[in-house]
Amino acid sequence: MPMLKIFVGTMYGGALDVAEQVTPLFEEAGYQVAIYDQPTLDDLTGSPTDLALFCVSTTGSGDYPGNIVPFVRELESQSPGLGTLRYGLIALGDSSYVDSYCGAGRSLDELLQGQGASRLGERLEVDAMETFMADDEALPWVEEWIEAQQLKVA
Repeated sequence: MPMLKIFVGTMYGGALDVAEQVTPLFEEAGYQVAIYDQPTLDDLTGSPTDLALFCVSTTGSGDYPGNIVPFVRELESQSPGLGTLRYGLIALGDSSYVDSYCGAGRSLDELLQGQGASRLGERLEVDAMETFMADDEALPWVEEWIEAQQLKVA
C-alpha cells in the first residue's frame, strides 16, 4: 500500500483539521496515511514517501506557523534534493492581509519546487474571509485532485 504523508503547519489547528478531514479520502483511494503535525525533514526523506500533501496556514506577515519552522529550516539548510517527490499543497490564509495572503504556503511551494519536487496540479488557497471552515473547500479539492491526477491505487 503506498504511503501518503501529510505535513501540517498550523497555529490554531485549522490546517491540522483539514489534514484529518481529508485522510479518509486518501484511505479510500488506497493509501496508508500518516499526519505529521511536528514535521521534520527526516519524516519526509527518512522513509519512502509515495505522495505528500502539505496543509499550511499563514501567520503574521506571511510567516510559517511555529510547528513547521524547524522542517523549513532543515529543508533550506540541508538542500536534500527532492527530485522524486510528488506533492499537493493546501494553503490557508486571510485575504485581508493583502501582501502576505497565503504567504507561508506560497513560500513552501517555491522551496519544494526549488529542491526538485513536482507539485501535482494547482495549489489550493483557502481564504478565511470567504470560507469559515477550511475543509469545506479542501474536501472537494482533494476529491478532484485524486481524480485529476489519477492517484487512486485501490
